[in-house]
Amino acid sequence: MKQTVLIVGLGLIGGSIAMNVSRKEDVFVVGMDGDEAALNMALKQGVIDQASFNFSKAVVEADVCILATPISVTIDFLHQLESIDLVKPLLVTDVSSVKNQVLKAANRLTHPMLSFVGGHPMAGSHKQGYTAAKPHLFENAIYVLTPSQKGTKEQAERLKALLSETNARFLTFTTEEHDEMTAVISHFPHLIASSLVHQAKVWQETHPYIEHLAAGGFKDITRIASSNPKLWQDIFFQNKDLLIAMLEDWISEMNKVRTFLKEEAEEETFEYLKEAKLYRDGLPVKERGAIPAFYDIYVDIHDQPGAIHDVIGLLAADGISIKNIQILEIREGITGVLRVSFATSEEQKLSHKVLQERKYEVMVQQ
Repeated sequence: MKQTVLIVGLGLIGGSIAMNVSRKEDVFVVGMDGDEAALNMALKQGVIDQASFNFSKAVVEADVCILATPISVTIDFLHQLESIDLVKPLLVTDVSSVKNQVLKAANRLTHPMLSFVGGHPMAGSHKQGYTAAKPHLFENAIYVLTPSQKGTKEQAERLKALLSETNARFLTFTTEEHDEMTAVISHFPHLIASSLVHQAKVWQETHPYIEHLAAGGFKDITRIASSNPKLWQDIFFQNKDLLIAMLEDWISEMNKVRTFLKEEAEEETFEYLKEAKLYRDGLPVKERGAIPAFYDIYVDIHDQPGAIHDVIGLLAADGISIKNIQILEIREGITGVLRVSFATSEEQKLSHKVLQERKYEVMVQQ
């Protein structure tokens, strides 16, 4: 017997989830989104079986409801569920990157037909909307589950089975564990990236050419500042207490570094940098974390017409999909470096093989 899955929000995350859930033969997918064009596209592609604009009517028919909406909107839907006359059990989950307030709302639910297991697929993109959705978005990514007080192990396993086509790595955490860890490795870095961009913008008034110099490494370390501002405003305020505490720690850390520099403490500065390098170099290479990552290769090319076209053409001929291209360094008449980014390590390795066979000098980013 088919189960009906209602997916509310067909943006990057919700759309990508729908693309995976719809692969299952025993599932009937209903999509709901304020963007009618997104719904029509999902219907045309067979990603959803039916479109809906009425949450109360659609959720009554559902066996599972996935709320792929901003945190504040998700909480509002949870409040609505309490007063809806459900006629069969409903398993609800979300995709929120901050769990505290969502789980508080879920734990207040008293409706006997409702159960809630929170979810957070830790993958994303600097793009947004249904057109950015990809079925492989969650492949090898961590997908955190945070059951509510009434959420059972069996319900969590049911959710894993429903989402098995994502090929994500499921982990179960408490709300506190989840929010603290994501604050450290996702939310706070986004805040720092945005502040670095603001600092560069201020300095550009003194040095107009700074935006050209920022096109390399600076653009890399601030990439996440290009994400959806409305979404991140919501995240920051939902997790504000932790972020404020981390800002205070960061300010203290920067004061320590400032003291090293003022006092010309060379040995302490060296140890500080060395410890950072050792920890960073020891991070897992094969795993996908909370911040979207790419798999890169670096290709030496000469400054001549068609050089980039030739590289891209070779990869396209082998059906390899490219996520991003960037010229890191090129001067007239000398060799430049082309960085090509891919969504998966398999595409990275295949690209390396294809280009090496054509005598290109290629380095793989580990």
